[in-house]
Amino acid sequence: MSTQDTFVSHLIELRTRLVQALAVFGVIFVGLFAWPGGGAIYDLLALPLMNALPDGTRMIATGVITPFMVPMKVTALVAFMIALPYVLYQVWAFVAPGLYQHEKKLAVPLVFASTLLFYLGVAFCYFFVFGNVFAFIHDFAPKSITPAPDIEAYFGFVITMFLAFGVTFEMPVAVIILVRSGAVSLVKLREWRPYVIVGAFVIAAVVTPPDVLSQFMLAVPMCLLYEVGLFLARFIDKQAEAASGDKAPAGP
Repeated sequence: MSTQDTFVSHLIELRTRLVQALAVFGVIFVGLFAWPGGGAIYDLLALPLMNALPDGTRMIATGVITPFMVPMKVTALVAFMIALPYVLYQVWAFVAPGLYQHEKKLAVPLVFASTLLFYLGVAFCYFFVFGNVFAFIHDFAPKSITPAPDIEAYFGFVITMFLAFGVTFEMPVAVIILVRSGAVSLVKLREWRPYVIVGAFVIAAVVTPPDVLSQFMLAVPMCLLYEVGLFLARFIDKQAEAASGDKAPAGP
């Protein structure tokens, strides 16, 4: 088979896997939009904020079609998160034929771990961070104002926070990949610990609301997960050294 034929076959396979991933996403999206519905999903997403606000407070929609579009976006977000394992499987199935056997053995647990950690980051943000941050902001706000959050602004805030915490919880996977690929040594990563701590607080200050509580809730898990990554990468590093030792040629 010529190089051109191989390239075309790869494009066809990529298209097939993209179509399959989009089809699964579409089925889940239609199912969620039919039941429980976009409005119910948005109400569930807004629950941490509504619990922190005074009784009787309602959110507002400033756009004409916002009450329809925002629940659709929320439904698409939830559908994508549900379909994420299948999407990652399609990515894995596409790249797996080009990997060595030892790379396949490492890639499967890393894909599984990264998916699980992303879910844990989103869950941590929704169940723990939102409630505490919204309560803190409400207690800090002047009592003379009447809060009326906009649903589109709230959705944008939720997306930013979900991505921030989901990506933050991928820290152990990132550390393991850096060590296993040989890009950075484990010793060097340990030396970078002070810079990582400073960087975690800088990133938290940029992506979170301007309150100390939410910044600490993002920066502290990032630092702790970096330590978890260093701990796990130690075993990966030992396995790599053992494998290279086994392959080393015998002496005279």
